[in-house]
Amino acid sequence: MGGSYVIWGLIGLGVLAVLPFVLEARREVPDTAFAPGSMADLSQGRTHFRWIGPSHGPIIVAVHGLTTPSPVWEKIADGLAKLGYRTLVYDLYGRGFSDAPKGDHDRAFYLQQLDDLLEHQGITGQFVLMGYSMGGSIATTYAARSPSRLTRLFLVATAGLETNDSAFSKLCVKTPFLGDWLHALVRPMRSRWALFRSRKVASEVGGINELQRAETYRRGFAPAVLSSRRHMLAEFMIDDHRSIARSAIPVIAIWGEEDRVIPIRALGTLAQLNRETRQDVVQYADHGLPFTHGSKVVESIQQAMAGGH
Repeated sequence: MGGSYVIWGLIGLGVLAVLPFVLEARREVPDTAFAPGSMADLSQGRTHFRWIGPSHGPIIVAVHGLTTPSPVWEKIADGLAKLGYRTLVYDLYGRGFSDAPKGDHDRAFYLQQLDDLLEHQGITGQFVLMGYSMGGSIATTYAARSPSRLTRLFLVATAGLETNDSAFSKLCVKTPFLGDWLHALVRPMRSRWALFRSRKVASEVGGINELQRAETYRRGFAPAVLSSRRHMLAEFMIDDHRSIARSAIPVIAIWGEEDRVIPIRALGTLAQLNRETRQDVVQYADHGLPFTHGSKVVESIQQAMAGGH
């Protein structure tokens, strides 16, 4: 009798051990037939992209953050279109309608996607690069590596300087195997609960909460987030910002006053690394400022450029 309990206990443990990975394998792959933009076949996989704004004009390439795909830019891109800019937005791998290829989500991984997309779209001249949160780290890395390609660098609540990670995230990032298991099982539920609590927050981008929730059900999203935390977001961009300062690329950085993900002290850190950076703080905004205060972000960018940046 006791032996049967042991056997069933072992079976239960085995089921529990593989459960999150079975759930991940059963999640749906995004149907690109519903994608609002176009698909590009790049070296690592297919990438969803879209142009917003006039057919001609100076180009901005926008890189989104860790969890919210390219629609996060809609309000900002619409505002920049009124200033004559055309903005190229795209989904990072594992987000939105883009593929979720295997591999470490590190600098090289994301720079390859960006390089491939620029080549695919025939962008050979100079352009403005804009990054939000983790996308700010990707944009900073690109700017430090290829300063001659850029006319300006826009950073919105950029990662790579200061961060406030939860104890759960730290555990998942630093603990192999157990961290993978916990993240695969618990992270989607934690994200959905956070989104449920914030569902009534006013947004300038329609349906953004539902879009963020849908991401937690797509195959490849949770592994992409964890890999990004372990690689791209584990790096601090100190040397990169110093390099950008030496190259004299005009940098505009915008922060949320009430951001609990990227604390406002990052402003001071960036000021020490690049004193020529034009910085602004959006009052009452948290880390969702591209979709909650997108119009204010555009105003800050416009004022900075009018002032010579």
